[in-house]
Amino acid sequence: MNPRQLAYFRELLLEQKRELEFHYRECSARMQAEHAHPADPIDQGVLATERELDCQRRLRNQRSLARIDAALQRIDDGSFGYCEETGEQIGLKRLLIQPLANLSVEAQEHLEQRQRLIRANGLPVYHS
Repeated sequence: MNPRQLAYFRELLLEQKRELEFHYRECSARMQAEHAHPADPIDQGVLATERELDCQRRLRNQRSLARIDAALQRIDDGSFGYCEETGEQIGLKRLLIQPLANLSVEAQEHLEQRQRLIRANGLPVYHS
């Protein structure tokens, strides 16, 4: 991958990171501001549901931020755009669609196939 392409992906990832950090802070502030407990049971239920959704969003954002930081680290160390399983280049089309990709299409399909087999045998699947 040439320096111009790497710069493009770095800026794209940094923009995604800024957006996620903004939403993370916004969600955190909203959760901290919700100290009042409404007396109405329906309002309490709505508030509990909103808090649960906020927690799920925060967790998803944390995971995404970690994946972005890992991708930025791969840009810095020169391994961005290469499959972590096979060492082969990840196609540019795939990276444009999924800049956080760290596996080639083939390696990703193999991973998903292994996960399906594990699930079919009733075992838990762990995600990194």
